[in-house]
Amino acid sequence: MKIQEASENLLSRVTLRLMEEGERGRFDHLLEEEHYLKSSRIGGRHLRYVAEADGKWIAVLTFSGAAPHLKAREKWLGWSSRQRARRLGFLINNSRFLLLVERERHPNLASKVLGLALRRVAGDWQESWGQRPLVVESFVDESFYRGTCYRACGFEQVGASAGFSRSARDYYTEHGQAKALYLRELEPGARKVLCRPQLPAALREAEADIAGPCPLKAPELGSLYERFRTLEDPRGGHGLHHRAASTLACAAVATLLGAGSYQGYEDICKRLTGRQRRALHCYHDRKNDRYVAPSDSTFYRVLRLIDPAHFEAIVSGWLLEQEIGQLERLSVDGKVLRGTGREDGKPLALLSAVTHLLRTTLRSVPIAEKSNEIPAITPLLAGMKLEGSLITADAMHCQQESARLITQDHGADYIFGLKGNQSGILERAQCKLSPVFFSPGK
Repeated sequence: MKIQEASENLLSRVTLRLMEEGERGRFDHLLEEEHYLKSSRIGGRHLRYVAEADGKWIAVLTFSGAAPHLKAREKWLGWSSRQRARRLGFLINNSRFLLLVERERHPNLASKVLGLALRRVAGDWQESWGQRPLVVESFVDESFYRGTCYRACGFEQVGASAGFSRSARDYYTEHGQAKALYLRELEPGARKVLCRPQLPAALREAEADIAGPCPLKAPELGSLYERFRTLEDPRGGHGLHHRAASTLACAAVATLLGAGSYQGYEDICKRLTGRQRRALHCYHDRKNDRYVAPSDSTFYRVLRLIDPAHFEAIVSGWLLEQEIGQLERLSVDGKVLRGTGREDGKPLALLSAVTHLLRTTLRSVPIAEKSNEIPAITPLLAGMKLEGSLITADAMHCQQESARLITQDHGADYIFGLKGNQSGILERAQCKLSPVFFSPGK
């Protein structure tokens, strides 16, 4: 009873603060001597915390950038490789946690300290590094610990690491010590937000200048350049470093990777590999032996003279020929463009075909005035090679004409939403499908 009372008394006096700069030597010495990893090396952006009771250090812990590649984490979040590359900054890692008192005497101390850290780390990280994290991860070596304090603080064990450590850029060495991976939301609903095709406006700026990995290899990029070579350079004069075909091909790739501005095109193309820029026939700087991406002003001068419909037709036709599975699953959806207006005063609406894999728009067609999405799906899918593909659409298309177009004209399959007010179709569906599809909450 006395031990329990002493433990509860200590818990009530625990405070947490950021490490002061003059304490770095002591902090690192404790990690090197007493933490099982025997290392105080924390690279990149990080925060160091000290837990105290009556001025005495009772725990130290650190938070740093998230691990670059974790299959279990990406599955938990529902991320594509592009989303991982662009949104990894919203995750942090509890990379070190060391108690400086006996665990047996204070069984709830670890969860107390961790809880204090979780309540403030998002704000501290944003103040220090300019971005608010939404999810925290941590690894637990179960040969030493059971992860009890993490589960007590709301973490979920989602899998294990692969037993590799990063030794250089994109190079990993196997150490054979797989660890349990724990994940926790720092804000309610963060997991659902991070897996959306598009982030909320308040978070979008954080990924605006980050390019996801380009999934296209050099031969595929070269074929895109060849398609644009059929166009004449709309610019006059001599001494042009960047060919129009190369600039247009770079703009197309940057658009697929999420760029939405001329500066965005330049930034993303700079992040392509040298081999990729070479395949796109970027300007070759012989003095430095490197391929230079077009500047934002070059993109502006070329794109302003090109017919947008012609540009879209070339890119769409090229995408349809690639072997990266864009058309295995395709979503058809209509959107209203804010800030646009027609003669009747209503905004312009577009029907678009968007790939599930890369979340890129293959084609968009305007929805005619006084009409809807149903007639627009015919020109939208015209010319696409969709045999064996799966087309998803909302309940508006749950009618015979859209189903016939997809299955008979294009040889594809479909999944349509079904609303309760479509009584005839609903009754037939209830006869064909298992009752579990119609249970409450499903």
